[in-house]
Amino acid sequence: PELTLSLPRNVTACTGIDAIAHAVETAVTKKRNELSWMFSKEAFGLLLPNFATVLNQPDDLNARGSMLLGAALAGCAIEASMLGAAHSTANPLTAQYDIVHGQAVGMMLPHVVRFNAERGEASGAYAELAAIGKLGQAATSDEAVESLAKRLTKLLEQADMPVTLRASGVEESMLTTLAAEAAGQWTASFNPREVGQAEMESIYRAAF
Repeated sequence: PELTLSLPRNVTACTGIDAIAHAVETAVTKKRNELSWMFSKEAFGLLLPNFATVLNQPDDLNARGSMLLGAALAGCAIEASMLGAAHSTANPLTAQYDIVHGQAVGMMLPHVVRFNAERGEASGAYAELAAIGKLGQAATSDEAVESLAKRLTKLLEQADMPVTLRASGVEESMLTTLAAEAAGQWTASFNPREVGQAEMESIYRAAF
């Protein structure tokens, strides 16, 4: 962890958010399996509670070590499970607007979580991540998912980053173009809920 002490705060934030996104996305993909789920949960449990610490107490080597280990485990989860629509929607933002990858993923992830939770088994996995992150006592799965989505948005706020596409300089007229590009990303095929251009545009509009 000593090697990371010289990282600028923004780099610490973007890489940390990206690692957390890896843990969340791998938890619900179509390729998710027992091994990947173990990695996703372990990674999330290490990453989420230490993110604010590495931003506000950058010399805390225990927190930095936990972030590094969590990022590595989330990478193991990717190898076993792949990624989903948050990365599919983030990449066009980087290509079109030079928004740093971690920041782009961070803006899109809460909206992808809400989108995926509307159908299928993803809501159960998200609720379990919310429990691991100790995000409050949720009476229902829907409440747990919402607590997770709100906590993911807070990551951007803690890093002093904009939380909407509009605030990041994205024009509303570009959302259709971005959606077409997102639908063609390879990670889209692993998202637990089908995401074509129309679905991608609805996610972008939610983030706008």
